[in-house]
Amino acid sequence: MRRRPFIGLAGASLVAVPGVALAQKTANATIGLLTTATPDASTLAAIKKGLGEHGYVEGRNVTFVARAADGKYDRLPALAAELVVAKVSIILGIGGPFPARAAKAITTTLPIVFAYGGDPVVDGLVASFNRPGANVTGATFIGTTLSSKRIQILRDLLPRVADVAFLVNPKSSLTPPQVKDAEAAAQSLGVRLHILNATTPEEIDAAFEAMVRAKVDAHMLSTDPSFGLVHTKQIVALAARTKIPTIYPTRIEADDGGLISYGANFYDTIRQAAGYAGRILDGEKPADLPVLQPTVFELVVNAKTSKALGLTVPASVLAVADSVIE
Repeated sequence: MRRRPFIGLAGASLVAVPGVALAQKTANATIGLLTTATPDASTLAAIKKGLGEHGYVEGRNVTFVARAADGKYDRLPALAAELVVAKVSIILGIGGPFPARAAKAITTTLPIVFAYGGDPVVDGLVASFNRPGANVTGATFIGTTLSSKRIQILRDLLPRVADVAFLVNPKSSLTPPQVKDAEAAAQSLGVRLHILNATTPEEIDAAFEAMVRAKVDAHMLSTDPSFGLVHTKQIVALAARTKIPTIYPTRIEADDGGLISYGANFYDTIRQAAGYAGRILDGEKPADLPVLQPTVFELVVNAKTSKALGLTVPASVLAVADSVIE
């Protein structure tokens, strides 16, 4: 999901999924889409694909009512209330725990399905992964325990790396476990970790100025919805301008020009969550659907960006990359 002009949900049409008897669907369902940022085409396509796998196609047996906070989290409670008043069948919350949390605060009966990169138990969305309980479930691409792997990838990319900046959102529940993981990894690898806090565009600018002054060798961006969904382009542009090699949590940033990324597939998480919405429309209960977690993580290298930075990506890194953007 990126900050691009809104693309109507009636955009791309779905290809029928073999084995799904679309004609047998009698539901006239409405999906309330509640997001922290305006969805891009890939996010909308993932939603449609997940619903289509269960026989739900926009214009045939399902419609959408979309509300986006565009990074202003304080708007989410009112937007969630609008969806409840609109009598949607399900609320699909995407982008951090905030949309689902806002919806849960308003309704204890309307099904809520989330898709984001955090721990829904810690964030108070579900009782447990296996038994969510109540009216909330979903899919997560948990990135809080991947910091150590990303530092190792930076070491593989830059064997002489000694100082790594770690940009985090101090207000996020995702930050403490990521910092703990990163500090342990940095200590074991003999890397000095510089933790920088930022929540606003101005603070992000200041953080990169601090990285330049500290002469860090590389930068690791933490998993956070405000970074990944709202400030992506700013962060990628700053990394390019300061020529600081940066590793990101998802391929969204790599597709936008980021050097390298490692994490679960964001859009597949969206698809899985939308699939849960389809199952709930078919009569299943959120409380009976365990929270889905990623089993596959992808390494993406942007070769064009590496050339712009004057870096030669080692053959050992290219050999294990799932995708190389030329």
